[in-house]
This record gives sequence, C-alpha cells and structure tokens, in this order.
Amino acid sequence: MAEQATPRQKTAIVIGAGVGGTATAARLAHAGFAVTVLEKNSFTGGRCSLLHHQQAPSGRKDHDDDAGGHYRFDQGPSLLLLPRLFHQTFAELDTSLAAEGVALRKCEPNYRMWFGDGASFVLSSDLAVMKREIETWEGVAGWERYLRFLQESGRHYELSVEHVLLKNFTGLASMLRWSFLQHLLALHPFESVWTRAGKYFWTERLRRVFTFGSMYMGMSPFDAPGTYSLLQYTELAEGIWYPVGGFHRIVQALVEVGERKGVVYRLSCAVERILLSACGGRVEGVRLASGEVMHADVVVNNSDLVYAYTTLLAPPPPKGDEDGRPPPPPVPYATSLANRPASCSSISFYWALSRTVPELSAHNIFLADEYKESFDSIFKKHLIPDEPSFYVNVPSRVDESAAPRDKDSVVVLVPVGHLVDNAAPSASTTHESDESLSHASGPIPTNPPPATIAPASPASQSGLQPTTTQDWPAMIALARRTILATIAARTGVDLTPLILHEQTNDPVTWQRKFNLDKGAILGLSHSFFNVLCFRPSTRARRGNPVLDGRFGGGVLGRVAELVGDLGRREGCIGGLYMVGASAHPGTGVPICLAGGRLVAEQILGDLGMVVPWRGEVAGEVKGPLDRVEEPVWRDSWGQWGLVVVGLMAMPWLVLLYAVCVRYLW
Repeated sequence: MAEQATPRQKTAIVIGAGVGGTATAARLAHAGFAVTVLEKNSFTGGRCSLLHHQQAPSGRKDHDDDAGGHYRFDQGPSLLLLPRLFHQTFAELDTSLAAEGVALRKCEPNYRMWFGDGASFVLSSDLAVMKREIETWEGVAGWERYLRFLQESGRHYELSVEHVLLKNFTGLASMLRWSFLQHLLALHPFESVWTRAGKYFWTERLRRVFTFGSMYMGMSPFDAPGTYSLLQYTELAEGIWYPVGGFHRIVQALVEVGERKGVVYRLSCAVERILLSACGGRVEGVRLASGEVMHADVVVNNSDLVYAYTTLLAPPPPKGDEDGRPPPPPVPYATSLANRPASCSSISFYWALSRTVPELSAHNIFLADEYKESFDSIFKKHLIPDEPSFYVNVPSRVDESAAPRDKDSVVVLVPVGHLVDNAAPSASTTHESDESLSHASGPIPTNPPPATIAPASPASQSGLQPTTTQDWPAMIALARRTILATIAARTGVDLTPLILHEQTNDPVTWQRKFNLDKGAILGLSHSFFNVLCFRPSTRARRGNPVLDGRFGGGVLGRVAELVGDLGRREGCIGGLYMVGASAHPGTGVPICLAGGRLVAEQILGDLGMVVPWRGEVAGEVKGPLDRVEEPVWRDSWGQWGLVVVGLMAMPWLVLLYAVCVRYLW
C-alpha cells in the first residue's frame, strides 16, 4: 500500500514589519505557514519604532549632571489604547504580554490640557478627579451629562469592536448584514464628533477637551464621524498605558513570538515589485531591489497601501523598454486611491533635556486658541497653522529607562497638512542613517535664526502650504519657536536652554523613510465614505477596466467601483492581501492588530485551513454564583406598576374581544 504524501507546507511573504505585518506573520506561522517578512529598513516596527541618542559626558567636573547617558524616544505612537485588542492578540498566539516580558504601566493622569488663558484641565480615568474637573466648569448638571456621554461613547466602543473592527467588509453586500445595520444609527456615523460632544458639554472649553482625540485618526473633530468618541471612552474607562522600554516592545514581542514559530525576518531588504501571473489574476511572489525573486503561495502587503498599488503593483514596462522609456502610469484604481482624502502629517521633535521638567505630565495637550481655524488650516487647506495645537509626551515621566537619571526625554508632535505635491522631495536637508532619517543636531543654539511664513504664503491664508519645494528647515524652525514660546507662556518653564540634542521628522521624512503617500502619518482618511466597505479591502483588488477612473476619485467613483465589483467573478488578485493603516479596518496600533487577525483568518478561509484561535479559550469555570442571567421579576416601582396596569386592563381586553366576536366578526 503506497504511503500517503505529506501535504506541502504553505508559504507566505509579508512585505513590511510594521504592527500589522508582524501580527499577521505570527498568526500565519501559528497556523502552519512558512513565513518570511521582508523589511526595507534596518529595524522592525515601522512608525512604531524607536529613536535613540547617546549623550557624551561633558567632561566638566563641577557639574554632577554632566555624566551623559542614553535617551530613548518613541518615533510614532506613545500611548497604548484599547488594551483588550493587545491582550487578545497574544492570547490567540498561546501566550500573553506578561509571558513575553512586556510590562504595561498606567499613565495617571491621562493628559493635562493647557489653554491659552492660563487654565488647565486634567483628564483622568479616576471618577473622583473627573467629577472635580467637570463640576469646576459646568457644575453638577455637567457631571450628569458627562456620565451620559460615557454611556454613548461606551456604546460606540463596544459596537465598533464587535461589528466593525473584528468583522471584515469585503464589498458592498457586506454592509447589508443585519447584525451591522441594526446598530448603524446608534453609532452616529452621520454626525461629527464635535456635534455629538456638544449635546453633552455646554462650554466651549469642555467641547475642546472631549474632541481633540479625533487626531488619533488624523481627522478634524468637525469632520470625524461621531462614532470615534469611542477613543475618548477607552481612555476614560480603561486608561492610557505605556509599555516599559518603549512602544516598540509590543512589536519586538510579536517578532519574538513569530520567530519561535518559524517566521524569518530579513531586514534592509526592500521589495521592488509584487509579481503577478500573466493574466494579473494571481500573485506569484516578489522581486527584491537586489534582483532576487521569491515565490510564495500568499503575499501580504504591509507597506503603505497607496504606495503598494501605485509602485509595487504598477504596470511593468514593455519588454525591451526597461532602460528606455519611463514606466507606464499607475492603473486607474491606483490613481483613484492616490486622490482619496488622506490623514494629516506631522512635524515631530525629539528633545534630550539636561534636567527633568516636573511642570509637564507624561501626556500634555496644548490647544490653539483658534481651535476650529487650526483644524481647517490642516485638513481643508493642507497648511501649517500659525498657532497649532500640539501634543507633548514625556516618556521618562512614566518609564525612567527613557532618559538618564534626573533628565527627561521629550517628544513633541505638531499636526500639519500632508504634502500636496507628491513629487520626489528636493528641498529637505534630511540625512539617512540606520536608526533614523531625520533632521538631527547637536547642542541647540539659544536663539535659532528667525523664520517667517509671510513671504511664502498669500495674506489670505492662515499658515504655510507644505509642498516639497518649500524650505522645510525654515518651517521647522518656525514651528519650534512657536512651540517653545507656547510651553513657556502656559507652564512657566523655558525648555530652550535645556535642550542638549534635537532630532526632527517632517512630512518629507515620513514619506521617504516609510513610503507614506503624501507623508500622511495615519494613511487614508476615516470619513464615512472611506471606511467599512468603502475602505480598500484586505483582499487586493483587481482593477476594473470598465468603471475604474470613470467618475474620478471622489465618493461617486468609490461607489461605482463597489457596484461594479458586485457582478465580477474575478474582482480580487488571488493570494494577495493588504494589512495596515489604509486597509480595513483602519489606522492605529490596536486597529492594525485587529486587521492582522482579519487578514490571517481570510487567508486561512480562502485556503480551506483551520483557524487555530477559533476554538474555545481556556478559562476559569464559572460556578452558580457567577452565572449571568436577567431576572424574571423586576424590582423597580415602575416595572411593578406596568405589571399592575396590565392585570387591571386584562378584563377589559377580554370584554372587547368578546364584543368583536359577537357583533363584528
């Protein structure tokens, strides 16, 4: 009797070692795949990576604090939200954050909000603190409204996790699921975050306090769907957390889990093209920048999605023309994606300070006096506001390993408009190293050269238009002066003489270093017609030559693409999948973790393989005292009153029935 052949192990290539890529790789390896991750940079994590600075001793014996030391900065995310998605990811890989040596510390308070009039507001997950803060500005009635806001935003949170983040939307038909549709209006997707907040907070101050969180999605609170109040809820109900050792510890743990399961990581290994079959209907592998060709059953793209469609999937030049004519233009679908609204970009400063600054908490928000105007400048005009709102993170406040003893590391993120000219940057003076592609300098002069936006922008617009042909060093200098002056005015501390070393990232940096289209740090926008089935699918879409590009890149064009895909038998590129900020379900570290789960399950489903984490999760067996069941008999006077009214009405209902039977029927 012939021996049965052992099934060949399935192979997968993951392009990019960001959060979504590392999570997907670990899950596929857990399911039995042989996985290789290809990363163009020399480090993992993508935007969720670290920057470092080693300060040399000054050599001055008369200064005890001049011993030098190591400073660490989170290049991108600096706080952990939606902790359940992190714990779920590791649990479904048969481990835990604690088992992987990841220690989470709770940040308390969540934030300190600084206003231009000298007042500040403390945001906390401690109800006693919040009661004091809210009643200071809106009284007892304001506290009651706050509790109702928590109820609504909590509903947004729970419904979104269950019906959006952990469910895939593969096309227009998936929007018609009753389990989703019945909750659609409860999610308030057609009202803005600002409008919903206005129903509960009646002062301008608190409306600003409870709406700035939309910036996590790279959107203005005046445009972001009301659903995204869920971000404020998770901060207030579950708290803000920080991984000891920096946010990259999460990615590092995923890499280590994956490697134990057989994942191979190849760093400094850029992918030049995704290879498709002759008909373009199936993926075959990838070609590296070195010329090496790798084949696999499955390819998962974790590079920027717009970059992947416009560059990695660009039409190949005709044979014989590789060194002659310029390559063909991107296909219409790629052009449509590039024309979609994108999130904002940022100028980020990374400062090594010579001493601690106790006036600053771990997380600080400085809000512009002209709140709406500053958002309009960023998202509607794609400008750098004259007076921006900005975020200041002091990681050494919660994790002492982020800076030498008695010193602080500080990260400042200034939201700015994304690049409006997507040509190759030429004006930036950035330089590249293994650790970062950033503006970097040694000791900072006390009085940097003045910079003004007046010569570069018309008088009718507020801010500086950030095209790649403009002088980014001058814009960075201007933003730096504004930030330092604002911090000094509102907190009473001047950071300028304390800065020992500075690095900066700007939109050009984000574009160059991570291939982010337009330098948009959070990918595509999260407006209603850019999420759910309207967001690029996790299955790579095969272009539709009939409808793609016929109606432009706006809402009508997106709807036309979806309608056209309903009747297509081969609307996807077989074996090619997309994960990351611009694919469903969206941007943010926990959301990309959820995306990794969706993609891995989709791959396994398409190949008819078992999803190992779909089994029952082991846990404690609940006894009779822990059984959750709704009581049959109500215990409030109102509920008993309804029972009594029903009993009293019953004879009259019987009589009415008898009359109808006798005289009418």
